[in-house]
Amino acid sequence: MTHADDKTLAALAAAGTVTAADVPAILRHRRAWAGLVSALARHPGQVEAAIALLPRLSSYEVEQVVRSWDPDRYTRTEADAPAPPVPPELFDAVLEACLTPLAAYLLHPEPEEGWEAVSDFSKDWSLDLAGHSGWAMLARCPERWSELATHPTLGAAVQHLLLDHAETQALKDSRLRATDPDGAELPADPAPALSENLLRACLPALCLPELAGLPNPQVTARRTLHHIANRVRSNPRLADLAADQLHAAADALVTRGQLLTWSDRQEDDHEFDGRVLRLAEDPALLSATPDHLAGACAQLARLDQPAVVSPKPSRTPIRVLDNTDPDHDRPARLLERHYEHRRVQALTVLAANPHTPHAAVVGVLGGLHPAGLAWTAEKADGPDWFLAAAAAIPVPEDEDDGVVRLVDDDELGKHPDPAAVLQSWLDSPATGEILSRSEVYRAVAKSRYRTLEHLRQIPADEVLPNHEPDVALTILLDRCGRSTDRWGTRRCHDLRLRRREDHLRGTPRLLGPDARRGADILTVGRTVGSRDSCHTTLL
Repeated sequence: MTHADDKTLAALAAAGTVTAADVPAILRHRRAWAGLVSALARHPGQVEAAIALLPRLSSYEVEQVVRSWDPDRYTRTEADAPAPPVPPELFDAVLEACLTPLAAYLLHPEPEEGWEAVSDFSKDWSLDLAGHSGWAMLARCPERWSELATHPTLGAAVQHLLLDHAETQALKDSRLRATDPDGAELPADPAPALSENLLRACLPALCLPELAGLPNPQVTARRTLHHIANRVRSNPRLADLAADQLHAAADALVTRGQLLTWSDRQEDDHEFDGRVLRLAEDPALLSATPDHLAGACAQLARLDQPAVVSPKPSRTPIRVLDNTDPDHDRPARLLERHYEHRRVQALTVLAANPHTPHAAVVGVLGGLHPAGLAWTAEKADGPDWFLAAAAAIPVPEDEDDGVVRLVDDDELGKHPDPAAVLQSWLDSPATGEILSRSEVYRAVAKSRYRTLEHLRQIPADEVLPNHEPDVALTILLDRCGRSTDRWGTRRCHDLRLRRREDHLRGTPRLLGPDARRGADILTVGRTVGSRDSCHTTLL
């Protein structure tokens, strides 16, 4: 028995050959596992012994006792006998074991050891009340939700899980059933997963009162506000059922965390725009304080303009929306391509809040990108006054639609100065937008009208992977020429080390003398001469 694997032992336990009396001997040689607990509990006289093993399981394994109750569920045929039901006492024990960690956290939601060493990005997402195992168990017993939501010790955990998951899971299940060709036709307006009475029973947990006193409020208050807003998006009825509660919580969080105090973007802060957008969208949904809503508008006004790029035509077939949307190149559609419409979308939500000052919204409209105004006219579902204000913004006669249009060399050849067009692409805001700049750089590097000056303005990591060795060699020979100093082995070795250090710091060097785009080294990905030759570095 001690030499059998886990699967064999579980099968023997399910057959009754291995019993609870054999468990001590088994545990002397291996740790408990979910399959053994499930197999032992198939025999009525061993259910208590199986329950006693639950504390020996890892937290992520406990729910597997019920999930893997029927090991033949995927191979069972209609002729086979069905699996016996899960004993109620085992189900209750697993349910309690899965809900207890979240219930304990809610009693003492203090930062874990090592919190200060965690990055700001991780801190921003470390307060998720996930409880995936707890929700997996709750989803199996919806008839008990009302009872469990008022449980003296587990009730708060149940309320949080229902608010976070019930409606979302119901929507996923509905979409899954809709894809089944043999499934019944779904009603146009399906009933919500949570009844109004049950939703009211969950209101004590709605605004995450357990997290109100956490340290580092600039992070925790922002995260809590976003969590509450997502609950309202999942359960829109909450906006009416708990309006006063939501308004008070939103105002307290904005004030405590000083969320609307502007902080400048840091060089390596890639989440800056997303945070600002959430800090506009969430108060727009929850707040009733005009000053806070006006502050959210001011945050939007200070965001950088989007980089709207129309990609260069490609011979490679790409499955885009040409079949259903022949006019996919219009500004509003391009704005959505990289989710750059979220700024004007957030402004639309702010405008829909009756407490938002109209002047604050109109002030942001005046500084929108032309494509943003086009999106407002075409897709925004805002109040009439907002749409009228957007339509009334004057557009200069010589103003284009704000789109950086990348064209192929045939079109470039018709222009009197193709090189100037390429330079205008490099000078555009698109080279500062992480999702668009590679398109611009590829278009420039592949054009036959490019010059060495164009290539020097492109980051090394954009040039080398797709265009070496021809582009790299051109720059190498031009920069080194007949200079023995530039070709010197020691200098090249030093520069390779510098290039490696730059790479590890996440700041690859660029070519060219311009401090904005240029730097003095570029490591060639494919060696030109011997492996240790100085030729592996481009000066």
